Amino acid sequence: MRGTTPELREVPFPGIPLVINIGEPWEVADEPGGQRVAERHDSFLAGLHTRPALVRGSREWACIELRFTPLGTHRLLGIPMHELANRTVALDDLVPGARELTDRVRDARSWAGRFDLVETFLLRRLVDSTLPSPGVQWSWEHLRRTHGLAPIGALADELGWSHRRLIARFRDQIGLAPKTLARVIRFDRAITALRSPGVRGLAEIALDCGYFDQAHLNRDFRELAGTTPTSFLAARLESGGVAA
Repeated sequence: MRGTTPELREVPFPGIPLVINIGEPWEVADEPGGQRVAERHDSFLAGLHTRPALVRGSREWACIELRFTPLGTHRLLGIPMHELANRTVALDDLVPGARELTDRVRDARSWAGRFDLVETFLLRRLVDSTLPSPGVQWSWEHLRRTHGLAPIGALADELGWSHRRLIARFRDQIGLAPKTLARVIRFDRAITALRSPGVRGLAEIALDCGYFDQAHLNRDFRELAGTTPTSFLAARLESGGVAA
């Protein structure tokens, strides 16, 4: 991707963005512990979030952005995923050889060449990686299929696990407890519905996405996006991002 950008509001979604930077560094403001902290990053990776992050690029920016599943990221990094929750971390601090990769991507003469470099690098990382727990894999897929509406107790019962064991496995391999992950998945579906063409009221979207009512949807927006659904839509950019 290449372009010009204002400050963007990145809201929680059930995926892990990895940015291979080509232009000037990015400024990312997370809220660890509820206090907003801004840091400058070249190439970086962000864990699952339950709060919005503010991202500011240079006037002219260029990067490759990949979006992984949490389980795929756990395979790539081999670290407890809860260590990345609500954090944005320099790729150099997570993946050996990341700085060399960024330099080679910058020096490549074509986007096709850049994509080949990134794909080769990631495939080499995954060759000897550990596969996720089948139970966590199944639970993750079931939550995604049901748009975050599957009862968490039913997941534990189906696996024959205690709630404590299910939570521990999710925090390790995904980054969030299953109930919190389900909330992010439901919120992401509401975001998709808001962005879709057509006229639908907020009350209808709330019910379709599993919220009790519109007030419940509004509460999740204030907590997860730091704004209201109406303000979120008003700030939408042509690129698909949202102005802060």
